[in-house]
Amino acid sequence: MKEVLLFLAEGFEECEALIVVDLFRRADIDIRTVSVTGDKEVVSAHNVRITADESIEDIWEDVWQGIVEPEMIILPGGMPGTEYLDRSRYLKRIIERQASRNGKIAAICAAPSILGRRGLLAGRRATCYPGFENFLSDAEYTADPVTVDGNYITANGLGAAVDFALTLIGELRDKEVADGVAQAILHR
Repeated sequence: MKEVLLFLAEGFEECEALIVVDLFRRADIDIRTVSVTGDKEVVSAHNVRITADESIEDIWEDVWQGIVEPEMIILPGGMPGTEYLDRSRYLKRIIERQASRNGKIAAICAAPSILGRRGLLAGRRATCYPGFENFLSDAEYTADPVTVDGNYITANGLGAAVDFALTLIGELRDKEVADGVAQAILHR
C-alpha cells in the first residue's frame, strides 16, 4: 500500500491536519506527517505542539528521485503555516514532482494558494478560504466546501475538514470505506 504525506509548518491549523490524520488512520490508510521546520516538533497556529513522524530534510530526496512516490500529498492551511509551507524549497520540489507524475495533491483553507501560485490549478475548479481566491491563478473558484478536479482536491477551511478528509479517503480507496468512517464517527 502506498503512503500519504501530510506537511506541517509552524502556524498550521491543527484541526485541518489532525482530523485528516485521525480519519485516515481509522480508514487504515498509511499517512505520515512531515515537518518542514528543520525539526520534527511543530507548533500550530493555536500553540499546540505536534511531533511529526518525519522531517522533510530526511525524505525530500527520496521523493524527488521517485524512490518514494506518495499516493497523495496534503497541505493543511492556517496562518502563518501556509506561508511557511510555500517558502519550503524542499516542499516546492516535492509538489513539482507530485504534479509532474499526476499524483494526487490536496490542500485546505489558505493552502490551495500554494498550488495556485505555481499555476497548478489553471483551468481547474478549486476552492479555498475566502480572501485567498486571487491566488488561484486562472482557476474557476467554486466557493464549495470541498472541490475535486482530477488529481487536485481543495477545501475551504476548518468547517470542511471532516468532509475534506472523507472525500480524500473516497479518492484514495472508495466511497464505501469513506462512508464506513463517516458512520463510525456519526458524521451526518
